[in-house]
Amino acid sequence: MTGLSRGTCLGRHVLKPGRPGHAHLAIGLLAGAAVVFFALPLLGLLVRVAPAELWRQLAAPSVQAALRLSLYVSLCAAGLSLLLGLPLAYALARLPFPGRGLARALVTLPMVLPPVVGGTALLAAFGRRGLLGGVLEHGLGVILPYTTGAAVLAATFVAAPFLVITVEGALRGLDPRLEQAAATLGASRLRIVGTVVLPAIRSSLVAGLALCWARALGEFGATITFAGNLQGRTQTMPLAVYEALHDSPDGAVALSLILLAVSLALLAALRGHFQGAG
Repeated sequence: MTGLSRGTCLGRHVLKPGRPGHAHLAIGLLAGAAVVFFALPLLGLLVRVAPAELWRQLAAPSVQAALRLSLYVSLCAAGLSLLLGLPLAYALARLPFPGRGLARALVTLPMVLPPVVGGTALLAAFGRRGLLGGVLEHGLGVILPYTTGAAVLAATFVAAPFLVITVEGALRGLDPRLEQAAATLGASRLRIVGTVVLPAIRSSLVAGLALCWARALGEFGATITFAGNLQGRTQTMPLAVYEALHDSPDGAVALSLILLAVSLALLAALRGHFQGAG
């Protein structure tokens, strides 16, 4: 056997894949441990509260008010995020402009920033002594802190980045030749976006909007800092859970189960869109 043949055989021997069974077993065990880690707290909620307590909490006027307010605030935040976030995502993905990296960093910052810090920053900007708060109050008579509008702004601040990042990633993965072909046929930029781009990224857009809405529904820290915890005005479901923890732990568990059910219903309804986005 020549040296080349021996080297080839040796190389084949070295590169020969090992038995996949052990690797698959290890991955399966770790994956199972991860599933248990995420499922165990949810199981704790399910076994902690009796069905009668759950219905009693759901029938309480304060809980119904908090649930209605949560849905209103989260839907408004999702709509505002779509209005502002979709053009921003397109600009970040398609339009070169000075400071694009800084703009992307500013957009993603609320995703890693502690929400209470975000609420403090909103107060510094829109509070009565903030950068724009005084102008809004004296010029337009608008006072934002501790209002329902403040809760919407707080939810938008922390939730919009999920929409922007998801849509930007989808746009970067979209073949630009589709837009170029439409442009050669005489389509305007706005028409290209409406008839080519948006249909092509529909699954990612829906998934990003769903993540944005779910994040807005569960927002707590920025809301309580910027909007307060006023029943009927700014007390959303997460704030109601926090308040119930001090007086009625079982009630807090029941409220948490209500939020859990809403979130699970959302994920089940949009399962196909999340798969399409991937």
